[in-house]
Amino acid sequence: MLELKDIEVDCILGDLPEERLFPRWILVDVALAFDAAKAGESDALEDTIDYAYLVEDIRTVLKHAQCRLLERAAKLILELCLEDARVTAAKVCVRKKNSMPGLGEAGIIMEGKA
Repeated sequence: MLELKDIEVDCILGDLPEERLFPRWILVDVALAFDAAKAGESDALEDTIDYAYLVEDIRTVLKHAQCRLLERAAKLILELCLEDARVTAAKVCVRKKNSMPGLGEAGIIMEGKA
């Protein structure tokens, strides 16, 4: 399982008019199930999931989507992760800090299988 935690994305995310004016920082966690044995043997990047590219793809998707809901953002990332034929299952968490007074963080978790 490959885990990526606290991916920082600067994007529009929110339904309120004031949330649609300016990008804000959100955090994304991703866990991908795949067979890592080949990469463990070969020690070659082409035999594993290149997470540097995946992180950039996640940022690009969210920046362009300008989602209103955490659920939509998580669904888009989950679909992106499951596009890789090596991924058998994925878990995505999207978190938004300080979305309202007295709430430290709001988040959604979505899971899917290929």
